[in-house]
Amino acid sequence: MLLAIDCGNTNTVFSIWDGESFIGTWRTSTDWQRTADQYYVWLSTLMKFQKIDVEITDMIISSTVPRVVFNLRVLADRYFHTRPIVVGKPDCLLPVDVRVDTGTAVGPDRLVNTVAGHDLYGGNLIVVDFGTATTFDVVSEDGAYIGGVIAPGVNLSLEALHHAAAALPHVDIAKPQSVIGTNTVACMQSGVFWGYVGLVKEICARIKGERAREMKVISTGGLAPLFQQTEDLFDEFHDDLTMHGLTVIHRYNKENN
Repeated sequence: MLLAIDCGNTNTVFSIWDGESFIGTWRTSTDWQRTADQYYVWLSTLMKFQKIDVEITDMIISSTVPRVVFNLRVLADRYFHTRPIVVGKPDCLLPVDVRVDTGTAVGPDRLVNTVAGHDLYGGNLIVVDFGTATTFDVVSEDGAYIGGVIAPGVNLSLEALHHAAAALPHVDIAKPQSVIGTNTVACMQSGVFWGYVGLVKEICARIKGERAREMKVISTGGLAPLFQQTEDLFDEFHDDLTMHGLTVIHRYNKENN
């Protein structure tokens, strides 16, 4: 049984993989001060609540917050008696190449998305991940990560607008009924929603133009379903893309170590 952990800037996802499917998935806020004991109490309680009685034998971690990794390593050692694979560390093997400028550190979440995208859809991909940041990962014909784009996340943009402009309220992102808003909330929702639709279309078009080829655009992340409603924006949507990538990387390391 594999415990796959995807630690992002805002939320951390724990999933248990039995070799064929995820039998349990839980989400918590990312907090570098949370101890291994707290993680275990939280996780074991949820497992009991859902009547999941399994013995975790392996663990893999992808974390964009380095300070969280230490306590997750302690969790693996103390409670599951295993040494976790940490994506991005030298001892973690990847089934794809990383072709970026020398000395560049690529976020582990982007590496995992690249692996998952190539495993599911082949090469020539643009993976758009709607997280705290909106990232575009470019996957070559042979599955290599060859760079990408980072833009502010949707909710981050809304928060910045709310905090920087005293007269503007906090609003939730939603697809507006029309482009022209007739009240403040509708105006803000229209600006953010259609602004990000335009951002995705333009960046993907320019990536395809630079690569001079057709490329499949895959969406993932918390807000991806909202933008999936827009025609011709994405070719595919995959809710568990990152978690799938973690299972692929874990299998690859087991087979090659």
